[in-house]
Amino acid sequence: MQHNLKGFGLGGVMAIWLVRAGSHGEYEKKYLSESRVYLTWEDLAVNLAEIKQKADLKVVLEHAYPDSSKPQISNYTGQIWAFAKAIDVGDWVILPSKFKPAIHVGEVKSDYVFVPGAEDPFHHYRDVTWIAQDIPRTNFDQDILYSLGAFLTVCRIKRNDAEKRIRAMAKADWKAVPAPSSNMSDTEEQADVGDGLEDLVQAARDQIAKLVISRFKGHGLERLVDAVLRAQGYTTYLSPEGPDKGIDILAAPSPMGFGEPRVCVQVKSGDSPLDRPTLDQLIGVMQNVQASHGLLVSWGGFKSSIDKEEATQFFRVRLWDQDDLIGQVLSVYDKLDEEIKTELPLKRIWVVAMPAD
Repeated sequence: MQHNLKGFGLGGVMAIWLVRAGSHGEYEKKYLSESRVYLTWEDLAVNLAEIKQKADLKVVLEHAYPDSSKPQISNYTGQIWAFAKAIDVGDWVILPSKFKPAIHVGEVKSDYVFVPGAEDPFHHYRDVTWIAQDIPRTNFDQDILYSLGAFLTVCRIKRNDAEKRIRAMAKADWKAVPAPSSNMSDTEEQADVGDGLEDLVQAARDQIAKLVISRFKGHGLERLVDAVLRAQGYTTYLSPEGPDKGIDILAAPSPMGFGEPRVCVQVKSGDSPLDRPTLDQLIGVMQNVQASHGLLVSWGGFKSSIDKEEATQFFRVRLWDQDDLIGQVLSVYDKLDEEIKTELPLKRIWVVAMPAD
């Protein structure tokens, strides 16, 4: 996790805004590398600074998106107005990653900027300085994660005193802090719920992640990975708790574990992203034990120095962050040992899939 708090007025009054990098996170790398957040509505090459009233913006959007319903136009109007008019210099923006279980936080450094000749949909932006990148989602309390799961592209995050709590997390090296008692009225609480429908799938994964790390910290996470591999048909060797010389798990297909591929596994349960030396260590251990493949599991994710090696090591090493591990657990849950399922009780449910807009 990268962070830099120098020069930021943590004690000042500021709003915190959720800003998404496209519906699938497709612009996330652009936002981070350019230190900007964009308003990515397509076919909206209009200078929003020249629009003085929300009603006028609504008319513009009705012409730009004639096939959209009235509720959709109202939805768009609120988000676009917030990006162009309501966000202030000094406010913070939160960008949940779509590629890893992490959250990025930045401070707004410029007023709204319109670039008429820009490539669509990058006509509108604000400069930001990224205060922290790759903060693990598990560091945030569940109610804040619910707010960050809103389907809206731009909205203010304020429910349950979220602004003060997130600023307090920044002072505490982005660790969770005790939630203060809410002083908002029921009306204010209900109004804030209207920021958007929560992403139920992500909310469920966040809850599972918190349960996993509370029950399988340290050597326990190695036990969980070992159970997943056995459920996938591997015969495994799980190192006992204590020094393991870089060998947490050895795995190979049956019979008796003499098949291919021969996999050497390292499991890290810390909440900080791993750097390149850990990957290099795994590759060295693979050679020592004559493993043909490696699996590096990091609950805290991976720094860019490892991400850049993913293609180079594609035919030798797999990387699992917490999202990957949870996905693997869910895919074989029915085949897991009863002991593991007792420690990690999950129930499958069906819900109606609501449209994203």
